[in-house]
Amino acid sequence: MLIKKLDSWFSIPAIWLWTWKIWWNFDPDFSQDQKFIDDIKRCIDSWITLIDTAESYAKWHCEEIVWKAIKNYNRVDLFITSKVSQANLHYEALISSAQNTLDRLHTDYLDLYLVHLPNPDIDIEQTMSAMNYLFDKWLIKNIWVSNFKKETLESAQNASKAKIVLNQCHYNLIYREPEISWLNQYCLTNDIIMQAWRPIQYGEIMLMESDLINDLSQKYGKTYSQIAVNRLISQKNISTIIKMTKEEHIRENLWALWWQMEAEDIELLKTNYPNQKPVSDRIPLL
Repeated sequence: MLIKKLDSWFSIPAIWLWTWKIWWNFDPDFSQDQKFIDDIKRCIDSWITLIDTAESYAKWHCEEIVWKAIKNYNRVDLFITSKVSQANLHYEALISSAQNTLDRLHTDYLDLYLVHLPNPDIDIEQTMSAMNYLFDKWLIKNIWVSNFKKETLESAQNASKAKIVLNQCHYNLIYREPEISWLNQYCLTNDIIMQAWRPIQYGEIMLMESDLINDLSQKYGKTYSQIAVNRLISQKNISTIIKMTKEEHIRENLWALWWQMEAEDIELLKTNYPNQKPVSDRIPLL
């Protein structure tokens, strides 16, 4: 498994299971519970042991389903992450949210805990103070953030005594804001992993006509999806999270790992791939 390692001790696999598309922010469909449990277990059995969830996914029920999926596995072999919602970033609310998440996941700690989206109406120092409390109490092993632009990320790190190890962003061949805003360069310079969510944009990348993608697909003998994913993870500080349910999708994503795109081809995709307009349902960097 390809590993992303910071200059500090922190390291993670390049590809994680993302439970967002399975549940998201809708009312839970309890009739689908067993299917979702089986989907997660299928990924774990395929050595995808990093699971990304959030308190907002299916209004907390996603965390309950993750627990039901992982309860018969050795906890130390898994890397479990969750996120606190934008509305819960006041000090006491954040600590309460974290404890509720731990209870739903039936675990004593989270490997990573994330600020899902910054809240401009709540002082970042208050938020990071609560995160540091959880870190000091060993309730979370690492602190990370999501959808933070460069300036907000810098403010968060200045307010935190613990290092922020990762920033999760909407980033792929179609949506390029982290590239254009120099956020990626900031993360690289400051020893922070940038994690790309929605790396194939609901599958839209596979449906787009592109001579460049087609040429690279033939050159490397890979699918469009594998080209899009590998273009991300071939860069030094970038990992990704992907929704995976079907066996064939798990295999396809895993085969995006065992090779590395050449630097000149990564640059070609940066400079020559048609920049699309940002998608309407994106979460902007704040």
